[in-house]
Amino acid sequence: MSAVLDDTLLDDPARLAEADSAGLLRAAAMAGAQVRSTTERAVEVQLADRLDLGRPRALVLIVRPGVGRALTKLLAALLAPSCPVPVVVTDAVPSWIGALDVVFAHTDDPADRELAAGIERASRYGATVVLSAPDEGPVAASVAGKGLLLSPRIPVPPELTFARGLAAGLLTANALGLLVADVEALADQLDGEAERGHLGRDSFSNPAKALALRLADRVPMLWGLDPLAIALAEHGAYELGAYAGMVCDAADYRQALARPALRRMVLANSGEQDLFADPDFDDMGLKPRVLLLAVHSGPTADAARYEASNTLPGAGIIAPGDEISGDEPVRAGVLALRFELAAVYLGLAAGSMGGAGQYAPATA
Repeated sequence: MSAVLDDTLLDDPARLAEADSAGLLRAAAMAGAQVRSTTERAVEVQLADRLDLGRPRALVLIVRPGVGRALTKLLAALLAPSCPVPVVVTDAVPSWIGALDVVFAHTDDPADRELAAGIERASRYGATVVLSAPDEGPVAASVAGKGLLLSPRIPVPPELTFARGLAAGLLTANALGLLVADVEALADQLDGEAERGHLGRDSFSNPAKALALRLADRVPMLWGLDPLAIALAEHGAYELGAYAGMVCDAADYRQALARPALRRMVLANSGEQDLFADPDFDDMGLKPRVLLLAVHSGPTADAARYEASNTLPGAGIIAPGDEISGDEPVRAGVLALRFELAAVYLGLAAGSMGGAGQYAPATA
């Protein structure tokens, strides 16, 4: 399903503000604030001191529904190149968990009883637990007094907590000596992306609006050229489903091309939309829009982009490293926020804002 877009709305700040009655654009723009508040919370609970345990036997990343699914895959991809310990990505706390292991999970569901039971068992067996979750309900109770709870301070809807979870994961990895990530730079660059994506900027200078226009009236195909980009493709697909009601294909570029029928369709429809096409008789809504996502940089990454561009000449490329400075966690965070803002813009312009009414924005 594609979004049928009222594109005039995107360049009308007054109408946008009126349509965004739930304050979702403002909430998405607080990604940098989420990172800073998580850092402050980590200092308060003495995260760095309490994780000064020496090298753990394993780091276990628990996958939960919502933004946590792509988030844990992204954290694993960030750690993979040089991590000196095994990184286990799993839906549940494994049976072999023990005192030498560290468990990390991000959830926005305070009543996730499956996670609560797993965390309680991990704590009982002596594992160190870091939990990014609300400070109420069974999940928070499962870690009380036995682990580290990084609870939110910035009220945003569950679909927009990727930045908080990313900050919590990066701070945990930093404290364990498994990664060196500049979390302060991440917050600064997220503020910069939120400014670029502000509703007052027109679509020519607003990367989130421009992305929304590229995806409208097409079936999005988000294909990652590296492991980080693949995780972010999944996050983008989640956000487009959450706010724009769009079905989206998220895949590894090579795996995507291994589907012959889809590959033929993409190549056959790689041109731009015909300006003179009649939407009443044309099936534009069924045509794909391939966006190749790239987070890695360097010769190998450049070669992959060159190959993909030649194989799919009609595809667009989104590579945040071409626009901003920063390490891979920073580039990944910026791309995640861009998809969040684009999804909200699409939802507002198409009138398909899924679940927005569940969010009551905070008042100053």
